[in-house]
Amino acid sequence: MIERVRLIVLFGGRSAEHEVSCVTAVSVLKALDPLRYDVVPVGITSDGRWVLADEAQRLLQAGGAEALPPALVARGTELQPFDTVAPASAGSAVVVLPLLHGPFGEDGTVQGLCELAGVPYVGSGVLGSAVSMDKLVAKQLLERAGLPVPRYLGLRDHEVAAGLPARVEAALGWPVFVKPANLGSSVGVSKAATPAELEAALALAAGYDEWLIVEEAISGREIECGVLGDLEPAASVPGEVVPSRDFYDYEDKYVDGAAELRVPAPLPQEVAHEVQRLAVETFRAVRAEGMARVDFFYEECGRGLLVNEVNTIPGFTPISMYPRMWEASGVPYPDLLDRLVQLALDRQSRRAGRVGRERPTGVS
Repeated sequence: MIERVRLIVLFGGRSAEHEVSCVTAVSVLKALDPLRYDVVPVGITSDGRWVLADEAQRLLQAGGAEALPPALVARGTELQPFDTVAPASAGSAVVVLPLLHGPFGEDGTVQGLCELAGVPYVGSGVLGSAVSMDKLVAKQLLERAGLPVPRYLGLRDHEVAAGLPARVEAALGWPVFVKPANLGSSVGVSKAATPAELEAALALAAGYDEWLIVEEAISGREIECGVLGDLEPAASVPGEVVPSRDFYDYEDKYVDGAAELRVPAPLPQEVAHEVQRLAVETFRAVRAEGMARVDFFYEECGRGLLVNEVNTIPGFTPISMYPRMWEASGVPYPDLLDRLVQLALDRQSRRAGRVGRERPTGVS
């Protein structure tokens, strides 16, 4: 690794997952080695302004990062996005670490900005980010790749019509889960067991996205697996989420914290290996890079493992499943961050000479 990297940590953002991103950023800022990284924390406010988190930076430099409150990380001097991600000068390195969950960050938009600026960044590229963010498109790609997924219906908000409940009952049965296609952290997700509840669930989801998914309710275990790498992605030991509620919703994840997280998941060895195999296949099918968390349902007495979704910027607090699964796999939290930064630098180096990134010789 280059001796010192200017690491631009992006967090906050315009999506409904703004607060989750800020909590993630606090943990990452605490863990980064100041001898290896010149850390530049940049918050994106809910209305889309980019700010240098001056107060957070001062605390970091004073060694007080352990007391860094989430509300502090998005206050500071306003910046211009393109200037913020400017590439390095000769002999130095700049890497962008996006910790943005949901639209306008995890969906390829910020990744596209980094591509235009010619600066390396952690995680999936534009295509992998966009595909994985859109749960409907991701499911369609996974089906084409022959990977097992739950039964679902996809629709646009204007397609919600009087005949939909009968269609849902015939295709999926009751109950069902309704989700916005382009959001995470279980925001906008609800369960419906009747036509009236379906109508309310669709209205809730449509408040976040115009594309909606209605999925069968699965009686099974919730299994997760981390993937790390690029050319040769590797899978972590699987973990299991045991919700304290009807399903693993936003409150269970971030408010009550009552869900039980088991790492490693108590699975037979052959099932654990199958989780890892499917996780890597899923990672490749959606063109993910760097990191992702792949979520499964496990029907022990039914269809076995079903791929639920892919998260290309998973939660990154020390107790989040992605770093916990890698910790249990022998990769401590600070080392995991180092590996991700190195993967970003390696990808940029590998692609530097590609035609289209620089003008071919002899072309005017």
